[in-house]
Amino acid sequence: MDGAAAVKRTNRKYLPQSRCNLARCWTISIVGITLLAGCSSDHNAPAPRVSVQTAVAHSAAMTVIVTGEATLEPLYQAILATRISAPVARYYVQRGDRVHKGELLVTLKNSDLQGAARSSQGQYQQAKAQYTTTTQATVPQEMQKAQLDLAQTKAQIDLQRRIYHSRKQLFEQGALPGRDVDQAKVALVQAKTLYDVARRHLEALEKVSRSAELSSATGQLHQAQGQYQQAQAMLAYSEIRSPINGYVTDRPLYAGEMATAGTPLLTVMDVTVLVAKAHLPQPQITGLSVGAPAQVMVPGFSTPVSGRVMLISPALDPGSTTVEVWIRIENKNKRLQPGTPVHVAVQSRAIPDALVVPAAAIVQNAGGGQHVMVVGADNIARQREVKVGIESYGLAQILSGITAGAQIITVGAYAMDDGTHVRVVPAPDAPPQQTGTTSGGAD
Repeated sequence: MDGAAAVKRTNRKYLPQSRCNLARCWTISIVGITLLAGCSSDHNAPAPRVSVQTAVAHSAAMTVIVTGEATLEPLYQAILATRISAPVARYYVQRGDRVHKGELLVTLKNSDLQGAARSSQGQYQQAKAQYTTTTQATVPQEMQKAQLDLAQTKAQIDLQRRIYHSRKQLFEQGALPGRDVDQAKVALVQAKTLYDVARRHLEALEKVSRSAELSSATGQLHQAQGQYQQAQAMLAYSEIRSPINGYVTDRPLYAGEMATAGTPLLTVMDVTVLVAKAHLPQPQITGLSVGAPAQVMVPGFSTPVSGRVMLISPALDPGSTTVEVWIRIENKNKRLQPGTPVHVAVQSRAIPDALVVPAAAIVQNAGGGQHVMVVGADNIARQREVKVGIESYGLAQILSGITAGAQIITVGAYAMDDGTHVRVVPAPDAPPQQTGTTSGGAD
């Protein structure tokens, strides 16, 4: 009895443990079967897809846009300074006044200059009268005497010639001795000699004395005229007039203050035409010409202001090795103010038929090259090496690597592997794309 009872107790002791071990074995088997089933399910499931946004490569006209910073300046501006030293007598305008070309703006004290001008004017009028007397009066007394001497010697020659011929006839007839003929011949020769002397004297007076007298009178007239013009100029320097139409933008002195030579008295600007002077890189403005359109972005303006290139410097700036380009801007309504910093965009050259993609689609390679990701009909992204040309307004020109019609990933291409399965989704603010290549299975 005791032995049977002991065996029964032993069986009761180990029976629950055997049932536990059996349960554990069933649990392990079920887990293993589940894992195998799971592995088999993952192996057959489709690869996950990456959501991307795309655009189609297409042909379009492109324009090379060169941008830079500039400051608005007036095309016409005059800083009016005095050329003499004198106190300011009176200002006729204030800062901000509109003035016209030729209008009197400032007067300096000029009483001494007025006196000098009147004195020189008198001297000039006196010299003019002397010149008129010299050039239009009768021949001077010496000239008259020389002319009279010439006339007398000529008459003496005629007289002696008649006496000589008369005595020669009488000598031939035997009525007069030869000695009288010889005396008449000597008198005729003497008369000719006196005539030659008188003629040369008159010619000398006409060529030398008359010319010197006229030259002296002309010189005195020019000297007096020059002094008068100089006095008039000095007097004019005391009156400052506007050389252009515009507005007074600066007036540093007040009436009564001393203005030394070279001191600016006024600044006049014509603000109806402004210029934006930009320094642009030389390689980027190849093909730029005068008259090319430009856009000027002005702080506070919602839209850019239109302008045109009016000047291209023929030489590079030695400091920055850039080219100075002037952009003319019409400012008839005077909305723009000189001195405003602006951002300019100039249309350098145009490409009428370029293959373009969004610039955001270009991915930089680690080795320095560039590529894009092209989505095929199977919704698999393939990497394509491309050569990029110009970029403008968010578009990039593609020179080689893809053709028109290719679907290019614009968002999501960064660090994407070649052969990645993708799902094309529209941009948040764009309507869904109706293309056959964007359809696909579940994620």
